[in-house]
Amino acid sequence: MYETPSFQDVLKARKRISPYLLRTPLHYYPTLSTMLGFEVYIKHENHQPTGSFKVRGGINLISQLSEEEHSRGVITASTGNHGQSIAYASKLFNVKATVLVPKDANPDKVESMRSMGANVILHGKDFEESRIHAENLAREQGYRYIHAANEPLLIAGVGTMGLEIIEDLPEVDVIIVPIGGGTEAAGTSIVVKALKPAAKVIGVQSEGAPSFYLSWKQGRIVETDSVKTIADGLATRKAFELTLQIFKNVIEDFVLVSDDEIRSAIKLLLIKTHNLAEGAGAASTAAAVKLKKRLQGKKVALVLSGGNLNVESLKEILNR
Repeated sequence: MYETPSFQDVLKARKRISPYLLRTPLHYYPTLSTMLGFEVYIKHENHQPTGSFKVRGGINLISQLSEEEHSRGVITASTGNHGQSIAYASKLFNVKATVLVPKDANPDKVESMRSMGANVILHGKDFEESRIHAENLAREQGYRYIHAANEPLLIAGVGTMGLEIIEDLPEVDVIIVPIGGGTEAAGTSIVVKALKPAAKVIGVQSEGAPSFYLSWKQGRIVETDSVKTIADGLATRKAFELTLQIFKNVIEDFVLVSDDEIRSAIKLLLIKTHNLAEGAGAASTAAAVKLKKRLQGKKVALVLSGGNLNVESLKEILNR
């Protein structure tokens, strides 16, 4: 069993990361609200320096490495945004970082990690194969291995995002969060349970990568044979123990969205908010559109978790 972070851990994380990260805005959008029939507030994690919420967790964890871990360096596996967070935090604290990514990883994210000084190794057809190889290298070469989700310090750091939402919108009724590795949903669940238990948390995952959805439904870890989605941030073939353990009894509902629904949400956000969302970042909006009848009259916070969409993908989406 993994140690579950507490609400106090989230408060401590805020103190640690605040010197390095600005609070991201939670904007109300009247046109989207009129269109959908409920009050739409978007949490703009796409405004983070890495373009994604995950940097919150990366800084919280890397800032607390022991001297021995610092000297060994760290290694992790990622589809992109988690790797960027570890690369960014490692550069801040002068730690050697190695990141394993799938061979077809987003080239912009790979370039970003390398520009921050990380050693990026392309390995495997998906995140699971990259993760297994990263764990092997950690054992062979003595790196401090950082799991993308089963890390209490990552979850506590990411939980600061949920804390900001509740502080900025205490009357929030529903928070919709994308789920890839589950740190965002887990961190938000910790905060909601402590501060606003009446608020509902809804998770959203891709139809082509439903491991967490199936695990949540069945109450056990479920692994799928493959993933097929345009949202690399949601492309998880196997759910993770710690994050599932944290949010399984807090999440009110779980929604699956198709790639076409994600594409439509990317367009909608670009038109109505003038913000670029990657697939995972648009998933909460896709879910909100799907659930609009159920959400009528409520105050709903949608997490735009990341904006790292490359130009070629954007062209393909806009030309459909």
